[in-house]
Formats: sequence, C-alpha cells, structure tokens
Amino acid sequence: MDHNSESSTQQGVPAITQMPSEQGDRTAAALCHLLSFTQFLGVPLGGILGPLILWLVKRNDDALIDECGKEAVNFQISMFIYLMVSVVLIFLVVGILLLPVVLILNVVYTIIAAIRASEGESYRYPFTIRFIQ
Repeated sequence: MDHNSESSTQQGVPAITQMPSEQGDRTAAALCHLLSFTQFLGVPLGGILGPLILWLVKRNDDALIDECGKEAVNFQISMFIYLMVSVVLIFLVVGILLLPVVLILNVVYTIIAAIRASEGESYRYPFTIRFIQ
C-alpha cells in the first residue's frame, strides 16, 4: 500500500542509477569497488588490477557488474595519476598536503560506491577520467 517507497529517490545525490540485479550480482558489483583496497596490502597496482580482473571476468554476467567495474577501474586509474602527481609535487610542498587528501578521497569514495553497488545502484565517482566507456 506504500506506493511512494518504490518511486522515492534520494535527493541531492547525483549520478546514481537503480539497476535490477540479483544479490550475487550486487555482491560482485560491490567487490569491483572493494578489491581496489588490495593496493593497501602491498599488491603492486592492486587498486587497478583487482577491479580490472573481476570486471573482465564478470562484465557480461550483469549490467550492474559491467557499470561498477568500469567505474571502479576508471576511478582507480585516475587516483593513481593524482597520486603520482602528488608525489612529484612533494618537492614543491603542495604534494605534502595533496597526498593525504587523494588517499582519503580514494578510500571514502570507494566505500560509498561499494555500499551503493550492494544496494543495486550504480555510482559515478567524482574526479574520474573515464578511460573505459
């Protein structure tokens, strides 16, 4: 009887698309984002390779996995570029401030994206260069 609950959307949250998906597919979509944390475990380029491998294997299984995988890979490539620029800018002192900001944004936006994916929603990361369309 509560017909408003299905059609209600979150206001002020741009670039979120609801996609019909089964629980297993939503879990895989969330993993596309969460696998980027392998970079903090010392895996070289793990932030890019984790999401990339899962996306390449599962992208044809579900539209949500395809969308989340592309977004995660694009975001992690962008964050890697911003991280490298920050490292270079350390010599100009600006990088000392920029480096932690990039790392914190990476973690925060990745968690937000994983939560949205687990709810069956696609999330478009801000500050992302979209290499993969």
